[in-house]
Amino acid sequence: MSILNNTSIQPVTNLLDTGSVAPPSYSKSERTQLRAKIKQLLNEKDAVLVAHYYVDAEIQELAEETGGTVADSLEMARFGTNHPASTLVVAGVRFMGETAKILNPEKTVIMPTLQAECSLDISAPIEEFSRFCDENPDRTVVVYANTSAAVKARADWVVTSSNAVAIIEHLREKGEKVLWAPDKHLGEYIQQKTGADMLIWDGACVVHEAFKSDTLENLRKHYPEAAVLVHPESPMGVVAQADVVGSTTRLIQAVTELPNSQFIVATDNGIFHKMKQVAGDKQLIEAPTAGVGATCESCAHCPWMAMNSLNNLTSALEGMNNEIIIDEATRKKAIQPLLKMLSFNEKPGKSQPH
Repeated sequence: MSILNNTSIQPVTNLLDTGSVAPPSYSKSERTQLRAKIKQLLNEKDAVLVAHYYVDAEIQELAEETGGTVADSLEMARFGTNHPASTLVVAGVRFMGETAKILNPEKTVIMPTLQAECSLDISAPIEEFSRFCDENPDRTVVVYANTSAAVKARADWVVTSSNAVAIIEHLREKGEKVLWAPDKHLGEYIQQKTGADMLIWDGACVVHEAFKSDTLENLRKHYPEAAVLVHPESPMGVVAQADVVGSTTRLIQAVTELPNSQFIVATDNGIFHKMKQVAGDKQLIEAPTAGVGATCESCAHCPWMAMNSLNNLTSALEGMNNEIIIDEATRKKAIQPLLKMLSFNEKPGKSQPH
């Protein structure tokens, strides 16, 4: 396996320097007023709220209460395409809004903030990524959904964590060699599962990469009956300890399907809201991300997901601000690998999360 040494990637400390990411504190009356205003605006603007599992619980609740959805990135894309609303309000990070626009050019797509980035997206700037592809023309280019529209436009396939293993296995069976970007941990996991010939870009999620295998092992000793649920963007030493490895949707399914009463969860802690909804009788324990002496045992929350708030959601709807705009030539190229992914998932037996 070869890994690109992408020296332009910003250090993790810089990537996390996004200012205050704690959700605003609202009084009960302010919260009630904002929620009512958002519901009114969604109706007035013919808009639907599409939220990721990692955003604030209150935004997740609003999405479900107003006929929208809370989902992983794949289901967010599907939902936005199938819903009749003329405006999609995407609460998540920027690549999710871009994906919605790529698939729905006729719809207006806005976000609570356009500053909500993704460390994986940032780690794969289009100029360097294109050069990497040009240097390896014999490889099929497969990119994770957590990438910009420009990077998707350079790809042959787009995948998510719920279908990546199946798609790479499909390509391996066809004898194709793969150029993979940007998450190296997910790439290594897929390579281990499929045996595919993969050239892997050097990117990582600042949240999932922070999970610690040694402290997870110690935590398991305190909770020997707990099942360990891990997102495959995590380091291999963490993945190796998992009872279930999978997408956000798969991990939520696991807490309802497995008989365990305790679960150690290694993914963004925004997922706990949905897990508590579907399995309120289960004990959920955050996997450790910090070492000895840290101020928190687990700091596993994306600083950009935390930028979505009731305040900026209201402002975006009031002014129809923060619209996602994508150059049409780029959009037409980017939609092709996305449609290949969606078509692949419609095949019998190919749509189950791994």
